[in-house]
Amino acid sequence: MSGHHQTLTLLLFSAVVAATLAITSWAGSRRRGSAEEFYAGSRLFTPLENGFALAGDYMSAASFLGIAGLIALYGYDGMLYSVGFLVAWLLVLLLVAELVRNCGRYTLADVVAVRMRERPVRIALGCSSVVVSVLYLVAQMVGAGSLVALLLGSHGAAAHTWTVLGVGALMVFYVICGGMRATTWIQIVKAVLLMGGALTLSILVLLRFGGDLAQLLTSAAGRSGHGADFLAPGLRYGGAGWASRLDFVSLGLALVLGTAGLPHILARFYTVPTARAARRSVVWAIGLIGSFYLMTIVLGTGAAALVGPDAVRRSSPAGNTAVPLLSAELGGGADSTGGAALTALVAAVAFATILAVVAGITLAASAAAAHDLYASFARPGTAAGRGDPAGSPPFPRQRGGGRKRQRGDGNRTDEVSVARVAAVAVGAVAIGLSLLAQELNVAFLVGLAFAVAASANLPVLLYALFWRRFTTRGAVWSVYGGLLPAVVLVVFSPVVSGSPQALFPGRDFACFPLENPGLVSIPLGFLAGWLGTLLSRGDADPARYAESEVRSLTGAGAV
Repeated sequence: MSGHHQTLTLLLFSAVVAATLAITSWAGSRRRGSAEEFYAGSRLFTPLENGFALAGDYMSAASFLGIAGLIALYGYDGMLYSVGFLVAWLLVLLLVAELVRNCGRYTLADVVAVRMRERPVRIALGCSSVVVSVLYLVAQMVGAGSLVALLLGSHGAAAHTWTVLGVGALMVFYVICGGMRATTWIQIVKAVLLMGGALTLSILVLLRFGGDLAQLLTSAAGRSGHGADFLAPGLRYGGAGWASRLDFVSLGLALVLGTAGLPHILARFYTVPTARAARRSVVWAIGLIGSFYLMTIVLGTGAAALVGPDAVRRSSPAGNTAVPLLSAELGGGADSTGGAALTALVAAVAFATILAVVAGITLAASAAAAHDLYASFARPGTAAGRGDPAGSPPFPRQRGGGRKRQRGDGNRTDEVSVARVAAVAVGAVAIGLSLLAQELNVAFLVGLAFAVAASANLPVLLYALFWRRFTTRGAVWSVYGGLLPAVVLVVFSPVVSGSPQALFPGRDFACFPLENPGLVSIPLGFLAGWLGTLLSRGDADPARYAESEVRSLTGAGAV
C-alpha cells in the first residue's frame, strides 16, 4: 500500500482504538469496584445484548481471517471450521447454558465445586482455564500481526512485533480499567461492525458473479489449480495416509465439543439475571453466528476465485490475509483508491474483532487465576469469593437473600486486584508465544485451543452436571487427564517441530503424527474422570448431588 493509503488505514485503526478506549473509560466511571461488577457486569445485560456479546466473543480473528484463508487455499476442507464452530452451539444451547447459569457464579470451577471439595477442583480448573485462554489469545494476536504486517508492506516484520505488543497492552488496559462491563460493550460494537463488514463483502462478491453461487464455486475451483477436487474432501484432511484421515476426525471433534468448555464463553452466562435469559442469549448468538459462518464460505471461495490461492500464499503462507486481499480486489485493485479504502475499512473491522475477543479471553483467564487459584491458596479453608466453609452444601450458601450476600462478597477488593495483576501476566505470556507462532494459521491455532478445552473442561462439566456418583477425585483426574495429554501431544506434534510451518522449523522432535490432539486427549479426559470416580466411589455425596440437580434445573438458590 502507498503511504497515502497506509495513512488512511492507520487513521481507521486509531478510530477503532479510540472508540474502545472511550467505552472502557465510560464503563470504568460506572464501576463500583465489586467482584460481581468486575467479573459479571452486575448481571444487568439483556438477552439481546448478551447474545450480541456472545457472538462478538466467538466470531474472532480465526473466523474472519483464518477460516476464509483456509477455504481459499483448501476449499471444502476449510469449510469444516465453519460447520464445526456453528454445530457446537447446539450442544451449548441444549446441555450447558441454563445449567451453568444456575449452578455457577463467575467461573467454570463454580459449577463443579458446588458438589465437590473446592480447593483441588478450583486449582485444577483454574490451571486448565488459563491454558485454554492463553492458546486462544495467541491465535488472535497472530491474526493482528499478520493483518498489520500486510498493510504496512516492507515494514511487516517490525509492524508485526509492535502490533502484537500494542494489542497486548490494550487488552490488559481494557480488563484492568473496565472489567466485564467494558468488555461486553466492546464485543457488542465489534459484533455489529463485523456482521456489517462481512455482509458488505459477501454482497460485493456475489455481485461479481451475478448472484450465481454455482458460478462462484466453479470459478474458485478452476482458479485453485485443483479443479473439482477443490470442492471435495481431501486437499488438507482425509487425503492419502491414515494420519490425515484421523486428523480430520480429531479436528471435527475438537470444534464441536470445545465451545462448551471455553472459559470466556461460559463466563458470559453469568452476565444475565436469569437462566431463561441465558438460554435466549444463546438463541440470539446462534442466529448471528450462523449467518456469519455462511458468509465466511462466500468470502473464502471469493478469495480463491478473484485473488487466487497462489497470491494468497505469497502474502501469507497460512492464508491469514485472504480477506484483506479480497477486499482490495473488490474495490478495484490494491493500487486504486477504492481498493485501498475498502481494505483499510475491512482491516479496521478485523482489528476491532481482535481487540474485543482478546479482552474477553483475558478477563476469563484473570478471573480463573484470581477467583479460583488465588482464592484456593490464600483462603484454603473457604469457598472462593464466598467466605463460607468449603464443605457446606449448595443451598445454605445462598439461603437468606442471595442479593444481599452478593454485595457482601463484592467488596473483596484483594481478589479483584489479583485479577488485574493476573491480566498483565497472561498478556505477557500470550505476547511471547504469539511472536513464535506468527507463521501458523489463526483458525488452526484456535482449533488447538478448542481441543484442550474439550479435553480438560468439557468432561468434568458434563460429569458434574449429570453423573450422580461423580467424586472430587474423578473431577481432578478428569481435568488433568485431558489437559496434560492434550498439551504434551501438541508439543510433540508437527505443530511445534518437524515441518516448515512449525513453531521451531529447524528442530524435529515430533513423534505424534496428528496436528490436533482431540481424538486422543478428549476420550482420555472422560476416561480419567470415570476411573477416578470408580476408585473413590465411597466419596460421592448423593444428597449434595440431588440439591445441585434441583438448583441447576430450577434455579432455586442461584445468584
